[in-house]
Amino acid sequence: MQRRKGVSPYSRTTCSLWRSEGSKTYKLGLNEHSDLSDEEFLRQRTGYKRATEFTSSANISFRYKDLSPTDVPPSIDWREKGAVTPIKNQGSCGCCWAFSAVAAVEGIIQINSGKLISLSEQQLLDCTRGYGNNGCDGGSMPPSFEYIQQNGGIASEENYPYQAMEGTCAANQPAVQITGYEKVPANSEEDLLKAVSMQPVSIAIVASGEEFRHYQSGVFSPTDCGTRLDHAVTAVGFGTTEDGTKYWLLKNQWGESWGENGYMKILRDAGAPGGVCGLAQDASYPTA
Repeated sequence: MQRRKGVSPYSRTTCSLWRSEGSKTYKLGLNEHSDLSDEEFLRQRTGYKRATEFTSSANISFRYKDLSPTDVPPSIDWREKGAVTPIKNQGSCGCCWAFSAVAAVEGIIQINSGKLISLSEQQLLDCTRGYGNNGCDGGSMPPSFEYIQQNGGIASEENYPYQAMEGTCAANQPAVQITGYEKVPANSEEDLLKAVSMQPVSIAIVASGEEFRHYQSGVFSPTDCGTRLDHAVTAVGFGTTEDGTKYWLLKNQWGESWGENGYMKILRDAGAPGGVCGLAQDASYPTA
């Protein structure tokens, strides 16, 4: 790999050592993030920022609260049920929030209608500044759901394709509509499990650590997670490995070369407040 002058790159030696540690439940590897500075990585490949000037109309109820442990299956993978579109790539635009929101909407629409439609992240990028989002400079999922609801829906990817930069909001015929959205009670993996058992869920997470950005495979249980949520992904399943390790299945939007073909398994029920890398701190889902 040709290294850029002035950038402190991810060390091949360190990578080799981490990958060879027998105690790890996951593997790391060099990828397109290896030659980015921390500032470049955060600006281009993440983008979660909680909206400060946004009044949510989210239903304060949590519709899945009464699910009992027997109602929740031991595992679920929404990919296998046809509710997950192929892995996308946000490119060099800090709009992870748009991809997370869209993936959750794609999921609930397919669950309700049987139709899987790839929807437009670009529309959220172009049209939600009035809801507290900031294009490629960051945003979050609740304002995105709010916009989709109030706009009467969201266009398909085909009719409003992704450009990886903010443009002018264009009027477009909605392909699908939602009725609203709800939030999962904060810091509860138990409640998150209930929600994900019923539909894909948008979550915020800490992705700034070296290990997260270089994740390759296995059940991620990192040592370098911070506490500041900075990225958004979509929880599309959960399960348990053959050796009994519980995990969440997360859909990212960094292309198929990252992780397990674009996905991550991350430790579930680790006893950490808010979940590993804060994954249970801020979760929400659309209703339809």
